[in-house]
Amino acid sequence: MIAATQIRPGMVIKFNGELYSVFTMTHRTPGNLRGFVQVKMRNLRSGSMNEHRFASEDKVEKAQMDEHKMEYMYNDSEFYYFMNTETYEQVQLAGEFLGDSVNYLIDNLPVVVTYYDGRPISVEPPPTVDLRIVETEPSIKGASVSNVGKQAKLETGMMVTVPQFIEQGEKIRINTAEGTYMERA
Repeated sequence: MIAATQIRPGMVIKFNGELYSVFTMTHRTPGNLRGFVQVKMRNLRSGSMNEHRFASEDKVEKAQMDEHKMEYMYNDSEFYYFMNTETYEQVQLAGEFLGDSVNYLIDNLPVVVTYYDGRPISVEPPPTVDLRIVETEPSIKGASVSNVGKQAKLETGMMVTVPQFIEQGEKIRINTAEGTYMERA
């Protein structure tokens, strides 16, 4: 158990029998009132965002997590398969469980799978991923200075806005936290 004032963004806590990932934490001490900690957190099971106000004296249970480095192998129509790079053990996870992470999964991609009580609870892709463009409009000559973008379909099926000078077949680097184009790869 930790004091509510020790909660930090990125931490996973157990609250009301559920696991929550902390996004923001603000410690406030209004003039004539007791101090409190305002926390914005996401329920790891349902994905819903919640805000809660803890008293400064409140105790919160910090969840003990295990992280395993894994490699994405392939998917069938229902499951995505990962292999632990140390033990070579294979794990299958449903597409609904992975959420937006499926947009970045290409063969042999290293990911971090977080476990709680022996069950996987999240899959984190690397900060950037290089993906090939499979479909986009033809580039326009002299558009390298233009600030206008166009839509491009990537090899994983994800749609992203790219600059006009990017062409079909090129590899681009994608920021996985925001799902946006960064640069040519």
